[in-house]
Amino acid sequence: MKKIILIPALILFFGVAFAQKIGYVDTKYILENIPEYNAAQDQLDEQAIEWQKEIEAKFQEIDKLYKAFQAEHVLLPEDMKKKREEEIINKEKETKELQKKRFGSNGDLFTKRQELIKPVQDKVFAAINDIATKGNYQVIFDKSSDLIMLYTNPKLDLSDEVLAKLGYTPGGHSIDNGEKDDNE
Repeated sequence: MKKIILIPALILFFGVAFAQKIGYVDTKYILENIPEYNAAQDQLDEQAIEWQKEIEAKFQEIDKLYKAFQAEHVLLPEDMKKKREEEIINKEKETKELQKKRFGSNGDLFTKRQELIKPVQDKVFAAINDIATKGNYQVIFDKSSDLIMLYTNPKLDLSDEVLAKLGYTPGGHSIDNGEKDDNE
């Protein structure tokens, strides 16, 4: 008797478990098709190049001081040697601190990235959430993340639907689909 009840219960359980609606998106593809993201990325790249040039100039200045010190080292009195060495060491410390301030894990570049890119990512996440809720999806994977997807059925790709929800087409062109974004 228990086997008769157990078998239909297992069939029902697996039927419900396998009937879950899933989909996936490619957030890299989505973001590449949003002009605001590309503009923010360009702005970040320009800022990073500017800061890198600033740091390289400081390291070149330190290198010149060091070479001048090496050339004059023999002629300098001991107290001047120590003073020049300290000056070079201090400038090198300052430059390394600046480098850490600009490019460190919570540095200026990280802060600027949060300021410029996070709002776009939040809009994408909200669109994915809305599509998942309205489409009764149980799971939506991100194809561009570390999750390895060995096979994906293109019918399950919701990336273009997310772009449309945000008002864009592939290629980053804005569309007026008559639908107002709930987040605006």
